[in-house]
Amino acid sequence: MWTTFVILGGVSAAAIGLVIVSNNRLQALNSRCDKAAADIDVQLKHRHQLIPNLLELLKGFLAHEMKQLEAVAQMQVAAVSAGSAQQRLQAEEILGNKIKQVVLSANQIPQLHANQHFLSLRIELTDCDNKISAARRFLNLAIDEYNGALRGFPNSFLGKLNGLQARNFFELGLDRPMIEEAPAIKF
Repeated sequence: MWTTFVILGGVSAAAIGLVIVSNNRLQALNSRCDKAAADIDVQLKHRHQLIPNLLELLKGFLAHEMKQLEAVAQMQVAAVSAGSAQQRLQAEEILGNKIKQVVLSANQIPQLHANQHFLSLRIELTDCDNKISAARRFLNLAIDEYNGALRGFPNSFLGKLNGLQARNFFELGLDRPMIEEAPAIKF
């Protein structure tokens, strides 16, 4: 009789321990996803700080492309003021594509190749996009691990109790660098 109580107590303690460890792991994975998303936000804010400088510099050189420059400015406002995460994601993707278009147009102007400020802005934007891509890959790995843990037992039950849900992968269309290679200069 006494042995039965010891065995039941041991099984109960092991079950409680499993629940505690599983719950802590889920919370840690969820927190890792939040931190990775915050890293992307930091890089996106840095890109937003570079955009006004780029637009101001290009205004004189790309006067014939004012609609493109205005589209970049409008998309930046849309990205910053987006209501939902999905709207922000879409606006950021469009903004990134618009910036690429403007930089590609600017690369066709020989005077800009001699402008050190433009060259450093272009390098900084490319570096920023590369950092966003790296942070996005890290976030998606964290989301994959979190979603995988959430599907297993007892985590699926614990996740429901804690209101945790599977997360969507983060795509921004920034897998390719803004400037894939230096433009060829022809004499």
